[in-house]
Amino acid sequence: MTLLRIRSAVPSYGTLLAICCSIALASYVGSYMRIPVVPLFATSLGASAWEVGLINAAFLLMSGALSFPLGILSDRWGRKLLIVSGLAISAATSFLLCVGSTPGQLIAIYVLFGTGLAAIGPTLMSYVADISPATHLGRSYGWYTTAIYSGMSLGPALGGFVAQWLGFRPLFLIAGLFVFLIMGAAVIFLPGQVPHLHQRSANPQPPRITGDLLRNRALLACWLLTLGSCFGQGMFVTFSPLLTHDQGLSMGQIGLVFTAQAVFNALSRLPCGRLSDRVKSRGKLAALGFILFSLSLAVFGFCRNLSQFLLAAVALGVTMGLSFTPLGALIAEVAPPEGRGLAMGGYNTSIYLGMMLSSACMGGVIGWAGYELSFLLTGVLVLLVTGIFYLMIKDSPGRQT
Repeated sequence: MTLLRIRSAVPSYGTLLAICCSIALASYVGSYMRIPVVPLFATSLGASAWEVGLINAAFLLMSGALSFPLGILSDRWGRKLLIVSGLAISAATSFLLCVGSTPGQLIAIYVLFGTGLAAIGPTLMSYVADISPATHLGRSYGWYTTAIYSGMSLGPALGGFVAQWLGFRPLFLIAGLFVFLIMGAAVIFLPGQVPHLHQRSANPQPPRITGDLLRNRALLACWLLTLGSCFGQGMFVTFSPLLTHDQGLSMGQIGLVFTAQAVFNALSRLPCGRLSDRVKSRGKLAALGFILFSLSLAVFGFCRNLSQFLLAAVALGVTMGLSFTPLGALIAEVAPPEGRGLAMGGYNTSIYLGMMLSSACMGGVIGWAGYELSFLLTGVLVLLVTGIFYLMIKDSPGRQT
């Protein structure tokens, strides 16, 4: 009777997925409320353009560098501890921004902010994989990534509105309180263990598991594809505003292009997640998506007016949903349950590293070759990496091939 009561007290898969998606949505809304505002706040404190760049670079660097080791820690110490700790750090950094008074302090705060986000992102992704039946991984990641991208879209818009209405420091206080409430909700509603829904080994051996994962050909292929495709994503995020501005688009029109990409990226995640559960090979579906993504990226550089940019942005959004959703599910599929934190940590590290490399390298290439050739070369790079990915997974055993 006691065992039955314990089992009945554990929420169902659908309930747990709703909890995870709600926490992800709310945490990214709260965290990203400050993203478009902090550069303006830093400028008001006397920061130079170089120092503003360092602030964002510190955030990206720490998020990328720590996603991998913190993912491993979530395998050792448990998912809930890392998620709650990450939310606590994120809330604390928002409160610290309220009292920050120099650009150097903002850089230090954003180093800590990157640490918090690195603890939240891969750990929540691993938790979603833990609670999901193998037949529902695709749709689970469809819902989860939709929640994340919705938070990334709503957060900056809400933050800009609040900052315009109340000012910088009240915004940081509100964002911190919001994330603190989400942390409390995670403590109350997120179960620490869900043994009837995941297949975590009773006696995991972390060193052997880590070594096995680093020799996992399919997992390494997924990380490589994530790195290369996010190089392409970084090209769009960093340099498309400059390209569209040079072609005469207004600030409002440039925002519309970004909105079109974000909306169709989010909306496509749900059907693409269900599709990835039905096809025989998630890997082939992801490869098809990234081939189409590379073509859309190459075409974007040759657009000349608003309608062309909007069509290319819609294509980019849809192909990102078609490619990244099965890729996330595939990573969960090829990694054992006791090593998913490490696998998702490597995935998040690849995302941030790819975007950083694009931002750091392609500015010089654009100065030498122009936007058209630079976007074309980036598309070709994504295409080549997709080909390498396919060659690496095609002979791997399992459903993904």
